[in-house]
Amino acid sequence: MIKLTSAAFAALLAAPALAAPLTLTPADPQPAAGDLTPGLAVSYAYPKEVRTLEQADAALRKAKPGPALVGLSYLDGDDGDLTLTSTSHKKVAAEITGYLRFDAAGTFEIDFFSNDGIRVELGGQQVALYDEVHACESAGLQEVEVPVAGWYAIKATYFQRKGTACLMMDWNADGSIGPVPDSAFAYSE
Repeated sequence: MIKLTSAAFAALLAAPALAAPLTLTPADPQPAAGDLTPGLAVSYAYPKEVRTLEQADAALRKAKPGPALVGLSYLDGDDGDLTLTSTSHKKVAAEITGYLRFDAAGTFEIDFFSNDGIRVELGGQQVALYDEVHACESAGLQEVEVPVAGWYAIKATYFQRKGTACLMMDWNADGSIGPVPDSAFAYSE
């Protein structure tokens, strides 16, 4: 018989439990293939200062559409490179919308990398949140349950303050974690 000290028992109780995967809700109705354009829709705002998602949200009330994103594979570039498809390299807020296609049902791990802040909703669930100025870093691996193959709505709020910028999404669609292909994203015009 194993005996636990009261301190060991308390530590065991305090250990974080593994969270259950977030169950995503497919788009309803599913968009018809002919109604979709490859990539993601994006609107931009250029605030005087942006250090938080709250400031980005406020600026995005006056956002204007920008050139579509091809996907979410914007690697950390050089200081001075334009942020995503915007017209600036600093003080950019972006609202990104569209769909992500899962070709099979199942449990997937997903992750978002950003420089700077990011909040992502996918299939009705918040799957990423990193609300501060930082280098290109992970928002944290998240498990999601995809009940059926198909399109899932995606909405992201992103901001870049200054310096270099990145925005990327990884998943384990084939058993190993890697970039989501641009072909998995689409939006309605």
